[in-house]
Amino acid sequence: MASPKLFKQLKAKPPRDLDAVVHDLHDQAFKKIDCLDCANCCKTTGPLWTDRDRERVAKHLGMKTAAFETQYLRVDEDQDWVLQTLPCPFLGADNYCSIYDVRPKACREYPHTDRVKQHQILGLMEKNAAICPAVEHIVQKMEALYLTAGPSAESGKQSKRPRRSR
Repeated sequence: MASPKLFKQLKAKPPRDLDAVVHDLHDQAFKKIDCLDCANCCKTTGPLWTDRDRERVAKHLGMKTAAFETQYLRVDEDQDWVLQTLPCPFLGADNYCSIYDVRPKACREYPHTDRVKQHQILGLMEKNAAICPAVEHIVQKMEALYLTAGPSAESGKQSKRPRRSR
C-alpha cells in the first residue's frame, strides 16, 4: 500500500531529481515484473478513450466508430468515454490484449511512471500503486529513499539517490 506520508512529503516539496529517480526505478521494476503475469490494470480499471483512440480501434475491428462506441463504451459522469464493463473486453484469458497494436493512448502510457513532470501526477502514482505491482515496487523504493533520508535531506544537503543514466 502506498504511503500517504511519502506522497504528502513529495507533493509539499518535490525533489529536483524526482523524474530521474522515478524513471530509474521504473526501469528497474520492469526488468523484474512482466505485465502479462498480472494484467490487473486491464481487469480493474479502464482507460479514457480519446476521439483518435475510438476511431483507430473501431477501424481495426472493421466497425463504424458509432457502432464501436455503442457496443463497448459509455460516457461517464465526467463526460469521458470509458469501457462499459471490466475487465476490458479486449483482454484475453492469457492476459494478452487483442487490440495491443492499436490500444488506447492511456493503455500505452500506463502506469505513467516514465513520464516527465512526475510531481504533477503524484496522485495518479499513489492510486496506481494499489493496482500495479510495478508501481508498488517503485513506491516502496521511493519510501526507502525519501522517508529514510534523515536530517541531511531536510537541511537541503543532497542525499544519495540513484541517477538515471542517459
